[in-house]
Amino acid sequence: MELAEHIPEDRGRLSGADELTLIRRAQGGDPEAFEALVRAYDQNVLRIALQVVHSQEEARDLYQEAFLKVYRSLRYFRLESRFSTWLYRVVMNVCLDYLRRQNSRKEVQGPESEDGQPEYFQTLPDDRPVLDPERAVHSREIGRRIQVALQRLNPRERMVFELKHYQGLKLRAIGELCKTSEQTVKNCLFRATQKLRLDLGDLV
Repeated sequence: MELAEHIPEDRGRLSGADELTLIRRAQGGDPEAFEALVRAYDQNVLRIALQVVHSQEEARDLYQEAFLKVYRSLRYFRLESRFSTWLYRVVMNVCLDYLRRQNSRKEVQGPESEDGQPEYFQTLPDDRPVLDPERAVHSREIGRRIQVALQRLNPRERMVFELKHYQGLKLRAIGELCKTSEQTVKNCLFRATQKLRLDLGDLV
């Protein structure tokens, strides 16, 4: 199953034949064809970047960096996989590079499986502020604590956690994106969840 099947479609989604035509034209140096490809996927790319950095300005920088890499590497794309799968891998690498620059901690060895573990955010209190000012303040504090805790994860753990919980990707799709096995993704997600539980245990 292709990664793209797990990511919401952009409004500018192209048919397979149209996309193939645009790819070949773009590989031949046609800037308008490349711009059409960008329009077809730009919202998903920006959405992924936003989940990584939670800043419109920084997300836009990652978005631009990702599409610059796509532009420079497009001639090497051999149509052996779906364009969307290849594109999201480029985006993934750009985001991982960004996280590595922000956090140089090493990964620790995790257990074999996370089977039976509940979704982590389901164990946190409902932080919707509704109309209660005190609850609104508490909600902002919870959000701040979560972001600080996420920043303490190593880059791959954070990326896997955010792709799973914020983007809603399946573990198999994340494995395809990371070029690794579903079991490795499970282990990484388990480690990330355990670290977050330690940091945010008082919120549960």
